[in-house]
Amino acid sequence: MTRDELPALLPELLPRIWAFALRLAADRHDAEDLAQRACVRALERRHQWQPGTSALSWMFSIVHSIWIDEIRARQIRSRSRIEWNEALVETVADPAASDPSSDLLYKQVLEAVDALPDAQRVVMLLVAVEGLSYREAAEILEIPIGTVMSRLSRARLTLGAQFTAPSPHAHTDHDARKDSVR
Repeated sequence: MTRDELPALLPELLPRIWAFALRLAADRHDAEDLAQRACVRALERRHQWQPGTSALSWMFSIVHSIWIDEIRARQIRSRSRIEWNEALVETVADPAASDPSSDLLYKQVLEAVDALPDAQRVVMLLVAVEGLSYREAAEILEIPIGTVMSRLSRARLTLGAQFTAPSPHAHTDHDARKDSVR
């Protein structure tokens, strides 16, 4: 595939680009803006894309870069004004929901992922949600593959701890180990 074919490929990639942007931004309007800005930047800078490499990974890299810039800009702006909180809007139940308990669990999982530190959340989204390899995620984020693996491991441990009931023997075992060390 050549750089000139990128404009024709973007519509095919757009659903995954938008989904990634939505998970990063956690807001539909911000995600739409983020995806649009990423597509514009890709078209403006298509000469930077290396043919033979994954166009989707390149687009994820652009989305991530734009999002980091946006976070920095928001931090500067937030010092002087209060942001709109759409959390109240999202508390309204979905009348089309088929199973309230699965919708609740789905919402809890998304909230838990959203609560992860940004570095862990982005790696989790790229690998677990988007299905990218560790190597692809490392290239997108411009970090070593070991860092990707470490962040993903910590994210999974954090999420697992939130959704796993503590064992009644876990406390006893821990106390016994502490006593044996003393």
